Amino acid sequence: MKFRNPSFCLAALAMALCHQAAAASTLDTVRQRGHLKCGVSTGVAGFSAPDTKGVWHGLDVDICRAVAAAVLKDPDKVRFVPLNAQQRFVALQNGQIDVLSRNTSWTLSRDASLGFHFAAVTYHDGQGFLVAKRFKVQRATDLKGAQVCVQSGTTTERNLSDFSRQHKLNIKPVVFESYEAAFKALFSGRCQAYTGDASGLASVRNREAPKPDDYVILPELISKEPLGPMVRRGDDQWLSIVKWTVFALLEAEELGITQAKAANMRSDDPAVLRLLGRGEDLGRHLGLDAAWAQRSIQAVGHYGEVFDRHVGPRSALGLQRGLNRLWRDGGLMFAPPFR
Repeated sequence: MKFRNPSFCLAALAMALCHQAAAASTLDTVRQRGHLKCGVSTGVAGFSAPDTKGVWHGLDVDICRAVAAAVLKDPDKVRFVPLNAQQRFVALQNGQIDVLSRNTSWTLSRDASLGFHFAAVTYHDGQGFLVAKRFKVQRATDLKGAQVCVQSGTTTERNLSDFSRQHKLNIKPVVFESYEAAFKALFSGRCQAYTGDASGLASVRNREAPKPDDYVILPELISKEPLGPMVRRGDDQWLSIVKWTVFALLEAEELGITQAKAANMRSDDPAVLRLLGRGEDLGRHLGLDAAWAQRSIQAVGHYGEVFDRHVGPRSALGLQRGLNRLWRDGGLMFAPPFR
């Protein structure tokens, strides 16, 4: 459409700008509400799952607590909203949640077409297979003609189809709406394998399998799955807050700022002082105060501490850092410069 009347164009532009100005920012909304609304899974041990008292724990949960600490100065001011795969994007789009921190893979179509931004990668994962040992399957390519349980509406379902077609395996997907139904079908003998992100497979085997030792995770990963939090488009400030909160936890690990040290760490390193808000005030660029990053680190620890506590080798899941090591240690994790 081409407007020929300049006054009409100016009026339309003014209306659009007024509407934009009138819309409250996510930061303002969260502050006025007094708590952050964080979309999480319905229960994936190590990433987001409630304990017997209803307290949520996990790597994805800690990202939300770190954001709450930065924005509201209290990591406990978070309301966790459990969402399945079908509910998660609708909930973010309609404002039911402020941030989605729920094992969601960063893909082109999701990034470009759903009206969301991925803020950062918090876990580099890949899709694998959980198989009952009695089937004596050694490799993923041994699954020729097998029935494989999978959750619908996920990149996992499409990756399985691609893998089967590429290797001419004629795998028969058995599709379920929830991931709980999918892995339970494996344990009941409905399928020969269950496929999902490798971290999720470890969680399911550890937490849900009747006898964990009866199941094995096959060594191959058939996809790359960078997982991270998402926010709605149209609020660049909120995107920056979530993004740089994740980066602050990574930077803290690189600088050796632990949860225990964050409040009183003494250092002459300008980088340490900047991150802790004792040098240049970087918080003003985000609409926050100078100590925002310090509070986030105090709340949950640096990225390495978060990883070790929830999914690392000494946790119940027992996962290796792998690609999630810092860049200096051969991994993919790093923060852009804090300047």
